[in-house]
Amino acid sequence: MLELLRQRRSVRKFQQRAVESEKIALLTEALLRAPTSRNLQPGQFVIVDDPQLIQGLSRSKAHGTGFLETAALAVVIAADPQKSDVWTEDSAIAAIIVQLAAEELGLKSCWGQLRQRPHDEELSASEYVRQLLDIPAGFEVPIVIGIGYADEEKNGHLRESLPDGKIHRNRFFEKK
Repeated sequence: MLELLRQRRSVRKFQQRAVESEKIALLTEALLRAPTSRNLQPGQFVIVDDPQLIQGLSRSKAHGTGFLETAALAVVIAADPQKSDVWTEDSAIAAIIVQLAAEELGLKSCWGQLRQRPHDEELSASEYVRQLLDIPAGFEVPIVIGIGYADEEKNGHLRESLPDGKIHRNRFFEKK
């Protein structure tokens, strides 16, 4: 697991190469295995491989989802806030689980934040995606993830570059 974290980087340019159905099946299993608070499972997942729908997802908001234009696959995470008060946390957990599964399968990914972001002056990014993919009313759509084979090289962050000052022991700002 630690090696996956060491090599994982967000990739925003993907090869025009389909993700194999076997890998999609493993990604969906990873989503279904993602832990949820009290096992309430508020999440629903839309696996998108239709190029026209992916292009629509790339226009979810003005900035920050354009990377989807070249993605072979998108995973849209939707959640029912009536099922759990921590649906946002559960959604984030599912998102990172599927990103790590993609990494293990030789794929790369990038997370697109939709929650509390505008699509335009009239619609939120979440509402735009909800309408685009026929997600029922009442569901929130906080995240879209692009997945595919990288068309750019990015090395993992070096250990020395990590911000060790963010780690505290026993108490925040413990005196040394």
